[in-house]
Amino acid sequence: MFITFEGIEGCGKSTQVRLLADFLKDGTATILVTREPGGTEIGGKIRSILLDSVNAKIDSLTELLLYEADRAQHVEEIIRPCLEAKKIVLCDRFSDATLCYQGYARGFDLELIERLHKIILKGLKPDMTFLLDCPVEIGLGRAWKRIALAAKNRKEDRFEREETGFHEKVRQGYLHLAKAEPARFHIIDASQDIPAIHHDIASIVSSRLKSRNARTH
Repeated sequence: MFITFEGIEGCGKSTQVRLLADFLKDGTATILVTREPGGTEIGGKIRSILLDSVNAKIDSLTELLLYEADRAQHVEEIIRPCLEAKKIVLCDRFSDATLCYQGYARGFDLELIERLHKIILKGLKPDMTFLLDCPVEIGLGRAWKRIALAAKNRKEDRFEREETGFHEKVRQGYLHLAKAEPARFHIIDASQDIPAIHHDIASIVSSRLKSRNARTH
């Protein structure tokens, strides 16, 4: 099973990925936790370029192509082999993020991005996507608190420095995608506290796993 987590900055994705991984480890499945950008060694170098605010002048096309390069390596090196090995893959951001950040927010043609995904993904799509949705002001407030507590040598704040309107476009893009694919997306109220969000996610995943197991026996 391939499960992805999406949402605006500060929505709590990374925390919920870790909590779900711990929850699922109590079962018999093998869990892989990964992320975009940066799920591979090569991707880690790409991530350092994309998220560091020192690169504020990066061209939008360069940004888009770097995200797709990261994804191409990630899919072939990590995600596809793990799924073929029957592992559960939990991914912090995936292709929906590019549609929302570079498409809806930056203004790139969505059909162009979809064509790139067709080449890179070769039909690969998440089984489930959790959209952790919250107002922009809540997400950014959390994100800046996290950044303030981070080590000084970690400067992953380039997107947090975007204007509020940019983040609102990202949020609305996600909600549009979720509306278009209700069978895949599960919208979670990310303004709740961490345990409540985890409870909602774990309940949905448990139900899906039970349904799958019932069909295979």
